[in-house]
Amino acid sequence: MKIMAVDYGESRTGIAISDVTEFLASPVCIIKEKNTLKAIDKICDKSKELYAEMIVIGNPVNMDGSRGERSEKCTFVADEIAKKVDIPVVMWDERATTKTALNMLSDNGTFGKKRKEVLDAVAATVILENYLQYRKNHK
Repeated sequence: MKIMAVDYGESRTGIAISDVTEFLASPVCIIKEKNTLKAIDKICDKSKELYAEMIVIGNPVNMDGSRGERSEKCTFVADEIAKKVDIPVVMWDERATTKTALNMLSDNGTFGKKRKEVLDAVAATVILENYLQYRKNHK
Protein backbone atom coordinates (compact mmCIF):
# COMPACT_ATOMS: atom_id res chain seq x y z
CA MET A 1 0.00 0.00 0.00
CA LYS A 2 1.31 3.46 -0.86
CA ILE A 3 1.10 5.66 2.22
CA MET A 4 1.59 9.41 2.12
CA ALA A 5 2.78 11.31 5.19
CA VAL A 6 2.11 14.97 5.90
CA ASP A 7 4.11 17.25 8.19
CA TYR A 8 1.68 20.18 8.27
CA GLY A 9 3.06 23.64 8.97
CA GLU A 10 1.66 27.17 8.97
CA SER A 11 3.61 28.11 5.83
CA ARG A 12 5.34 24.92 4.64
CA THR A 13 3.99 21.38 4.62
CA GLY A 14 6.26 18.41 4.03
CA ILE A 15 5.10 15.44 1.99
CA ALA A 16 6.61 11.93 1.90
CA ILE A 17 5.46 8.68 0.28
CA SER A 18 6.14 5.00 0.81
CA ASP A 19 6.62 2.40 -1.87
CA VAL A 20 3.86 -0.22 -2.30
CA THR A 21 5.75 -2.71 -0.13
CA GLU A 22 5.78 -0.20 2.76
CA PHE A 23 9.53 -0.69 3.04
CA LEU A 24 10.89 2.62 1.76
CA ALA A 25 9.81 6.12 2.74
CA SER A 26 10.95 8.99 0.52
CA PRO A 27 10.58 12.76 0.73
CA VAL A 28 8.47 14.13 -2.12
CA CYS A 29 8.06 17.88 -1.83
CA ILE A 30 7.21 20.92 0.23
CA ILE A 31 3.83 22.58 -0.25
CA LYS A 32 4.28 26.30 0.36
CA GLU A 33 0.90 27.65 1.39
CA LYS A 34 -0.12 29.85 4.32
CA ASN A 35 -3.87 29.55 3.77
CA THR A 36 -5.01 26.43 5.63
CA LEU A 37 -7.92 25.58 3.33
CA LYS A 38 -5.77 25.97 0.22
CA ALA A 39 -3.07 23.82 1.84
CA ILE A 40 -5.68 21.13 2.52
CA ASP A 41 -6.74 21.17 -1.14
CA LYS A 42 -3.10 20.91 -2.27
CA ILE A 43 -2.48 18.00 0.11
CA CYS A 44 -5.54 16.20 -1.29
CA ASP A 45 -4.37 16.87 -4.86
CA LYS A 46 -0.91 15.53 -4.04
CA SER A 47 -2.40 12.35 -2.55
CA LYS A 48 -4.23 11.71 -5.82
CA GLU A 49 -1.16 12.55 -7.91
CA LEU A 50 0.91 10.06 -5.90
CA TYR A 51 -1.82 7.38 -5.91
CA ALA A 52 -1.72 7.28 -2.10
CA GLU A 53 -3.92 4.65 -0.48
CA MET A 54 -3.66 6.14 3.02
CA ILE A 55 -2.62 9.50 4.47
CA VAL A 56 -0.75 9.86 7.76
CA ILE A 57 -0.87 13.31 9.34
CA GLY A 58 1.80 14.17 11.90
CA ASN A 59 0.27 15.09 15.26
CA PRO A 60 2.54 17.44 17.23
CA VAL A 61 1.49 16.49 20.74
CA ASN A 62 3.44 17.98 23.63
CA MET A 63 6.25 15.97 25.19
CA ASP A 64 3.99 15.13 28.15
CA GLY A 65 1.37 13.73 25.75
CA SER A 66 -1.05 16.63 26.10
CA ARG A 67 -2.53 18.37 23.07
CA GLY A 68 -1.82 22.02 22.37
CA GLU A 69 -2.85 24.52 19.72
CA ARG A 70 -0.65 22.95 17.01
CA SER A 71 -2.13 19.50 17.64
CA GLU A 72 -5.65 20.93 17.44
CA LYS A 73 -4.80 22.62 14.12
CA CYS A 74 -3.39 19.38 12.69
CA THR A 75 -6.51 17.51 13.84
CA PHE A 76 -8.62 20.07 11.97
CA VAL A 77 -6.48 19.59 8.86
CA ALA A 78 -6.78 15.79 9.11
CA ASP A 79 -10.55 15.98 9.57
CA GLU A 80 -10.93 18.25 6.53
CA ILE A 81 -8.72 16.03 4.38
CA ALA A 82 -10.75 12.98 5.44
CA LYS A 83 -13.90 14.71 4.13
CA LYS A 84 -12.29 15.21 0.70
CA VAL A 85 -10.56 11.88 0.00
CA ASP A 86 -11.82 8.31 -0.22
CA ILE A 87 -8.86 6.78 1.60
CA PRO A 88 -8.08 6.37 5.32
CA VAL A 89 -6.58 9.39 7.09
CA VAL A 90 -4.82 8.75 10.39
CA MET A 91 -3.02 10.93 12.92
CA TRP A 92 0.43 9.88 14.09
CA ASP A 93 2.46 11.17 17.04
CA GLU A 94 5.31 13.21 15.59
CA ARG A 95 7.13 14.18 18.77
CA ALA A 96 10.81 14.97 18.06
CA THR A 97 10.59 14.27 14.30
CA THR A 98 11.85 17.73 13.34
CA LYS A 99 14.83 17.28 15.68
CA THR A 100 15.53 13.88 14.08
CA ALA A 101 15.24 15.44 10.62
CA LEU A 102 17.63 18.26 11.61
CA ASN A 103 20.16 15.71 12.87
CA MET A 104 19.87 13.71 9.64
CA LEU A 105 20.46 16.82 7.54
CA SER A 106 23.43 17.84 9.70
CA ASP A 107 24.92 14.37 9.33
CA ASN A 108 24.61 14.74 5.55
CA GLY A 109 26.17 18.22 5.54
CA THR A 110 22.95 20.03 4.57
CA PHE A 111 22.86 23.52 6.05
CA GLY A 112 21.48 27.00 5.41
CA LYS A 113 18.92 27.67 2.71
CA LYS A 114 19.17 24.13 1.35
CA ARG A 115 18.25 22.76 4.79
CA LYS A 116 15.21 25.02 5.05
CA GLU A 117 14.02 23.88 1.62
CA VAL A 118 14.02 20.17 2.51
CA LEU A 119 13.49 20.06 6.29
CA ASP A 120 9.71 19.60 6.25
CA ALA A 121 9.82 16.86 3.60
CA VAL A 122 12.50 15.04 5.61
CA ALA A 123 10.37 15.44 8.76
CA ALA A 124 7.42 13.92 6.85
CA THR A 125 9.70 11.04 5.89
CA VAL A 126 10.62 10.47 9.54
CA ILE A 127 6.91 10.46 10.48
CA LEU A 128 6.27 7.92 7.71
CA GLU A 129 9.22 5.71 8.69
CA ASN A 130 7.95 5.62 12.29
CA TYR A 131 4.44 4.75 11.13
CA LEU A 132 5.68 2.04 8.74
CA GLN A 133 7.76 0.50 11.54
CA TYR A 134 4.69 0.45 13.78
CA ARG A 135 2.61 -1.25 11.05
CA LYS A 136 5.36 -3.82 10.48
CA ASN A 137 5.51 -4.66 14.20
CA HIS A 138 1.73 -4.70 14.77
CA LYS A 139 0.31 -6.75 11.91
